[in-house]
Amino acid sequence: MTEHTTATAERTAVGPADPPPPVPLRRNLRFQALWAGTSCATLGLMIGETAFPLLVLALTGSSTAAGAFGAVQMTATLLLGVHGGSVADRWDRRRVLVASDAVRLLALASVPVALALDRLTLAHLLVVAALVGATIAYSGPVRLLALRSVVAPEQLSQALAQDEARMSGAALAGPPLAGFLFGLGRSVPFLGAAFASLVALITALLVRFPAGPAAAAGQPGRAGRNAQDEQEEQEDEGGALAGFRLLAASPLLRPALAVLLVINLTGAALLLPVMVLLREHGTSSGGIGLALAGEAVGALAGATLVSRLHRLAGPGVLLLVVAWTAVPVPLAPLLPGGAVTVFAALFLVGAGVPALRVMLDLLVFRQVPDRLRGRVIAATMTLLTAGMPAGSFAAGLLLDRFSPAVTLAAIAALLAAALLPATASRTLRRATWPAAAPV
Repeated sequence: MTEHTTATAERTAVGPADPPPPVPLRRNLRFQALWAGTSCATLGLMIGETAFPLLVLALTGSSTAAGAFGAVQMTATLLLGVHGGSVADRWDRRRVLVASDAVRLLALASVPVALALDRLTLAHLLVVAALVGATIAYSGPVRLLALRSVVAPEQLSQALAQDEARMSGAALAGPPLAGFLFGLGRSVPFLGAAFASLVALITALLVRFPAGPAAAAGQPGRAGRNAQDEQEEQEDEGGALAGFRLLAASPLLRPALAVLLVINLTGAALLLPVMVLLREHGTSSGGIGLALAGEAVGALAGATLVSRLHRLAGPGVLLLVVAWTAVPVPLAPLLPGGAVTVFAALFLVGAGVPALRVMLDLLVFRQVPDRLRGRVIAATMTLLTAGMPAGSFAAGLLLDRFSPAVTLAAIAALLAAALLPATASRTLRRATWPAAAPV
């Protein structure tokens, strides 16, 4: 009896055994399968972003019509982005992802079918643009939530860094691959994009991941609610706009997101005048494409530096350093070296982008409860992409009235002026990394 009591006491003193360490990320089959499917989906979108304007130009000869495809796609994504985040929080996330991938597959596959039947029209292509844009709005938050749900909390930053390599690799490979496939035949790039969407759909069907808090609980309005349910319902009263309300209430996130919005706006405005100026200096189309690939190459390299950069500086300082590094980039085409100088400048800025994207996850997405996370992700992405069409449009207006050199100088001055209030913010400069972040 005494021996039994002593043994029991010893077991109680020792306590429960430590949980086993998580499976290494490279052997996490669910994560790697989801990552592969997401990579295919992103590559298909990158192929389409180049191939669709080429097809519209070939069919109509109108650069305005070619630009309309991208405008319709972006507009659909922005208009439906808020609802996409709400759907990610309230519905079974896996079903949302499967439905989005299936719709995109059918939309893309309809293009080579219509070409084969000689029935393809501009109206058809614009409908495809709207459908593809809508699928981005609904699948985007879910894909990010799905990836983070199948890894251990301590592996999340590593998983997000790998995901950055996926985005940068697709951005780098998509445009030249689209041009190569289009040279083989008008329908070939769309067959390739449809195949990539098919792979993404298969992975969404095969890989199991959590449905989301609302779906797991039987959807809102369930019976038998307790006090905690009532409190969560009150916090959820913001509805689809709850993500915007949460971001607006944070004195740290307001200036941080403003800086990121301005970076995206000026980055979008930068492309057209850089291309015009390089062409005026005699750079070939291939040379221009290689010069603009500098950002994607830099981001690929920067994906390996995320942890190191986060250790070197706090989130606010890191954000400001990367942002101020981008200020002289619009002036790079005016310097000797032409395309090589542009590539180097974009590479330098691109190397800091993955650290900023993971920073967003640490400061924003991990700090909110899962029932709101889809809407917060959608609100963040909407805010960050809203300025991109405005940047492209403003660059066109400036080029109609001024030289490319003056336009680029104006873009650099705008970015510098926009960064001054954020640089003066003590809240942003003194921000620290969260000690512990819920996942």
